Amino acid sequence: MTSDTTVALRARVAELFPALQADLEALVRIPSVSAAAFDQAHVAASAAATEQLLRDAGLPDVQILSAPRPDGTAGAPAVVARRPAPEGAPTVLLYAHHDVQPPGDPATWDTDPFEPTQVGERLFGRGAADDKAGIVAHLGALRALGLPDGADLPVGVTVFLEGEEESGSPSFRAFLEAHRDLLAADVIVVADSGNWKIGVPALTTSLRGLVDGDVELRVLDHAVHSGMFGGAVLDAVTLMSRLVATFHDEAGDVAIEGLVAAPEPQVDYEEADLRADSSLLDGVALVGTGSVAGRLWTKPALSVIGMDVTSVAAASNTLAPSCTAKISLRLAPGQDPAAADEALAAHVAKHAPFGAQVTWSPGEQGKPFLAPGDSAAMRAARAAFTEAWGTAPVDVGMGGSIPFIADLLEVFPDAAILVTGVEDPDSRAHGANESVHLGELQKVVLAEALLLTKVGEGL
Repeated sequence: MTSDTTVALRARVAELFPALQADLEALVRIPSVSAAAFDQAHVAASAAATEQLLRDAGLPDVQILSAPRPDGTAGAPAVVARRPAPEGAPTVLLYAHHDVQPPGDPATWDTDPFEPTQVGERLFGRGAADDKAGIVAHLGALRALGLPDGADLPVGVTVFLEGEEESGSPSFRAFLEAHRDLLAADVIVVADSGNWKIGVPALTTSLRGLVDGDVELRVLDHAVHSGMFGGAVLDAVTLMSRLVATFHDEAGDVAIEGLVAAPEPQVDYEEADLRADSSLLDGVALVGTGSVAGRLWTKPALSVIGMDVTSVAAASNTLAPSCTAKISLRLAPGQDPAAADEALAAHVAKHAPFGAQVTWSPGEQGKPFLAPGDSAAMRAARAAFTEAWGTAPVDVGMGGSIPFIADLLEVFPDAAILVTGVEDPDSRAHGANESVHLGELQKVVLAEALLLTKVGEGL
């Protein structure tokens, strides 16, 4: 791509951006929370609004579709819009999601979560970053490349806007399989991640996987008097505490045999930033060994995310006969989830304290993701990001999981997947005062337009 073309696209995106911001604000005003406890009519309204935006942009084939969830209920509405590829050209699938997280306690927000509010260079509102800005990034790139006639769009494009990502994408796999031909692509761009910092773009090249489940520990057939039997018998809560303590070594690293770790990342996460971002209390030490980024992205991490025990209010002088803990194990890139589940089951059986009866009940599994570093699509993305920001992108990982990435890889094994996004460390996705940096969003639009052009050039 010539420098003149880049300059022209940059000017075009700047011209389009006020209208794109207005579109984002309109989407944020729709409280499209996909959690079951919320009115799903808003999710339907969000799908209709995004469908209209794509129709107005000139995409010739726009549909609202759904697929059944595992329980047989209908999945949330997704929007699929297509423009066929020119003869011999590749097709790019652009993914984002139009549903959002619940807003939480309104008192924790400085503004109304569903009334977009600009403060300085940031636009606040639920979904402003995660992930309605992803929708606008796709829309802006297509407009910048000349839709509705698409004079400067050298590739085929399919836009896929999911409606239940924030609820775990329960119908996602069924949707892919039902609409495989409609969604097939050579390159898949997932706009649901973030950049390293303001002014420094990033490509998310690794995601941790997930294994979770319940550990039930039983020591008595029924509760007994603590004064009569305490001293010879330990209650289930105490025994569960001893079992949970075996999950980590003295340094705080996960101590389950059979788990793998990936190589250390090339960039690090400053400890001061981690403390601020995580709200870690003063005096509390970090755990684990290696770089901070490695501990967050490329090593396993285990958390006890729930426990069924007698509440303090309901406590009596009895020994609890049983206790159940919910375990969440994040997996390093390269780890097989089934093998990790087996390792976790073997660990709890081996470390059952004082012969307590321990049962492992597996839950969800999600595969980790590790992108090839030097594919043609990755080279095109690096070049596009460098031109848009004026600085080269860094490779980052994500400590969390995007489980549907594994589904995309399995259904479309020949597609190159690029994980990008619009968030930055101050976006506070899922939390109060979520926001997007408007200057960064404008660069994301430009970068995606450049990427589509470079993919069309065969880079």
